[in-house]
Amino acid sequence: MSDPGAEIVACIPRLRRYARALVGDPAGADDLVQDTVERGWARIAEWRRDRDMRAWLFGIMHNLHVDDLRAKRLQTTALDDETPDAASISNPAAALEVRDMQAALNLLPVEQREILLLVGLEGMSYDQVAATLGMPLGTVMSRLSRGREKLRTLMEGRAAPVLPLQVVK
Repeated sequence: MSDPGAEIVACIPRLRRYARALVGDPAGADDLVQDTVERGWARIAEWRRDRDMRAWLFGIMHNLHVDDLRAKRLQTTALDDETPDAASISNPAAALEVRDMQAALNLLPVEQREILLLVGLEGMSYDQVAATLGMPLGTVMSRLSRGREKLRTLMEGRAAPVLPLQVVK
């Protein structure tokens, strides 16, 4: 696509899905998407055509979300349009798994949850996540690893192990 406006519009469904997973509240997610699109359009001159529009918009969304968290100190819930909530699943076991996954995601630090959602839900590569969030690749990989391990621990119902920190010289 060569029309930036059309590219922004094409990104809206994925922005909305990620926002719903990040924020949990449909109205709050829609507000976040609207703010993201508005800021992206206002700063379209800053977007480089050789870069991925989706990653650029996710970066804007990330920054807006972090700003909102700092301002309001909100807790988030992981839901999106494509992932049914526990109440809408007919299989009771599957409904419990979805509920448990949502609860476990809510217990993760926001830094780990964001990366898990970008990699797992949005299918972004580690490099794309690093560029989107403006952090080193190693930070993405370590937060993803810690987030996956903590999520696995929470889903298995085990207490998270307390690992002593080691001084490396």
